[in-house]
Formats: sequence, structure tokens, C-alpha cells
Amino acid sequence: MAEKSGCRFCGGKLQMVVDLGLSPPCESFVPPERLDAPETFYPLVVEVCEDCFLVQLEEHVKATDIFPEYAYFSSYSDAWLEHARRYVEAITARLDLGPESFVVELASNDGYLLQHFVARGIPCLGIDPAANVAKAAEARGVPTLVAFFDRALGERLAREGRQADLVVGNNVLAQVPDLHSFVSGIARLLKPGGVATLEFPHLLELVEKNQFDTIYHEHYSYFSLLSAERILAAHGLRVFDVETLWTHGGSLRLFVCRDENDALTTRQSVGALLARERDRGLHRLETYRRFGERVAETKRKLLSFLIAAKNEGRRVAAYGAPGKGNTLLNYCGIRTDFIDYAVDRNPYKHGRFTPGTRIPIFPPEKIAETRPDYVLVLPWNLEEEIRSQLAYIRDWGGKFVVPIPEARVF
Repeated sequence: MAEKSGCRFCGGKLQMVVDLGLSPPCESFVPPERLDAPETFYPLVVEVCEDCFLVQLEEHVKATDIFPEYAYFSSYSDAWLEHARRYVEAITARLDLGPESFVVELASNDGYLLQHFVARGIPCLGIDPAANVAKAAEARGVPTLVAFFDRALGERLAREGRQADLVVGNNVLAQVPDLHSFVSGIARLLKPGGVATLEFPHLLELVEKNQFDTIYHEHYSYFSLLSAERILAAHGLRVFDVETLWTHGGSLRLFVCRDENDALTTRQSVGALLARERDRGLHRLETYRRFGERVAETKRKLLSFLIAAKNEGRRVAAYGAPGKGNTLLNYCGIRTDFIDYAVDRNPYKHGRFTPGTRIPIFPPEKIAETRPDYVLVLPWNLEEEIRSQLAYIRDWGGKFVVPIPEARVF
């Protein structure tokens, strides 16, 4: 593991964890008129800080280049919509939110979550840098500010008298290159008695379940509670409760308040999870070294399966064209020599091609038309939902293939 320096949080020395090769930005789907144009590939090298154990990527691709127009719309997953609905129901009751409250969501996407606060008559504001998804949110009646959230915006909203009772940040902390500015912005945006909830994929799950495909350029950092607690504390914020979630292959939901908020005592769940992470070795470099070795083995097993399938004359299609799928396809070198096409529920992607690997993307109905032998499930975190939607492939003997943590056939 070669030594480097420059942790984006503490400035500590970095050690390489795994090299996933070169990939284009994972949401840069290629329109047909640009099939003859070049793409820019960037190194996808994962590193860990020796001091704070923040896992991170170098900022090869600027957030301002990724997010002004974004291909990901949250509302195309039924399971994710239900997750959001249940969260709103639970947090409204827990914090006793009502018409006098104010909720702000950071990276609010297409209004998938805030629409439920709107329906309850609870004032809210979405903040998202992608104009195309913000337009979809506005169509749902969700007021949305098109902007990157940072310290300056948090201070501005506070000056305008728009501090929040609840700040929601679902799967956004990983997408922030300047953690100090973002987290200090949350501290300024919160009312003195306010609460922030932050959800992100749990580094422990990523490491133990070999979820290397969740690593891509727009995710600059990968968090354990050990690292996240330290980052939040540096800006006067305290984790007072934590929940584990099913989303994205295993996530955390942190409940955060200002450190001086004595009304919210720190629950046992926080200490228990910190102890579990230490017990599993997230504070030891050797843990990350072993992860890198397993990633290479998973690549070899998936390619062996696909080579055997093609040698037998089998047809393979991919379900979904998520960011994680594009990391997997590029790292493994999987193109149309292995996969005939991909399908996705998001109309934005139809008629386009996967970045780097140039696999054509169609509506889901393509699977019934062509009856492939295998369907490779790229958004494996939604495996149950997808297997239910595509149960009909069994009519012709079709089977599902889930690539993570290693290739499995159902």
C-alpha cells in the first residue's frame, strides 16, 4: 500500500485500498449522436486515511460538472418511494412536526420525499443542484432551490429567518468534496433545537459484503460511524441516535443535533455501533487491504460466468443502468460482447448507452420481447423488487444473476 497524503477531512496520510481502473463519470450516459465521440476516463482509486479512517477518492471530477443535469431520478424505484414515505411518517411523529415547522432537504432530487411533507401541510424546501430533477420536484408541488448547499447557503438561509426544525440529507454526504463547508452549513441551518438526519451507505457493509460497485467518481467519500461522528463533531454537531437500514445494501441513518442541545441525550445505539465497527476492524489498515483482494476475486468469478454463458450460446441482458452498474461494467470490461442490452425504468436513459461500455438502454418491455436466458441485476440493492417485477422470465426458463458479493444465479 503506497503512502500518500491529503485526507479531505483531516489532512492525514492516505493509503491505497483498491484500484478499480479507469472509468468515465457513472451517470454520463451517451446519446446516440455522440457514439463516435471520445469519452474522458478518470482513475477510480480508493484510499483510506491513516488517522481518521475516512475512505475517499481524489476529486478527479468536479461536482459542478456532474450535477447541473443529472440522470438519476429517485421516484423510479417503488421500494425507495416507500422508504421515503415511512421515514416522513415516523419523523413527523418523533419530532411532532406540523404547520409551524420547517423542513429542508439537501439533494432533494425530484421531490420523492418532500412531497409527503407537502401533503401533510408541513412547510418545506428542497435544495438540489440539478435543474432537470428540480423541475420534476416543482411539478409535484415541492418548492426547490437549484443550488449546491454549503456554508454560505446555510448562513444565508439562517439570516433570512429560514432555519430548519428538520434537515434531511439522504445519500448526499458522500457526494460532497468539501465536507467542512457542507457540514458547517448544516450547523448554521439548524434551529437551536433542530434535528438533522443523514443517510448514507455504511462502510462496514461495503467492506464486508464486497460492494465495490458502489464506488464511483460522484461519491467522494465513504463513511463509517467512526469517521462521520468525528467530522460532525468538528462543526459542533453530535450524533445522538443511529439506525441501520436496508437501503443501498445496508445504510446508516444518523440523528444529529447541535452539541449543546441537552434535551436530546445520546442513545446507547451510538456507542454500540461504534464498538461493533471497532470490533470489525474499521480502525485498522489491514481490514481495507483484505477488501482490495476480494474485489479482484469477484471480478474473476463474474467474468468466468459470463464467458461460460456466451460459450454455451446463452443470451444475457442487464436490468437497470445505475451508477453502481457502470462501475462494475467498466472495472470488469463487460461490453456488448457479454451483454446484449440493458433496460431501465427511467425514460431519460432510453435510447442512450452506458458510459464507457456503450451498452444500449431500452425500456423494461425489451426483456419480454427478446426472452434472454439470463438477466444480470445491476441495482442488486433492489433485487427483491426487480425479481418480483420480472417474475415472468421464468416462463421461458430465464434466470437472474446477481453479481455482488459474487456472481449468484437464481
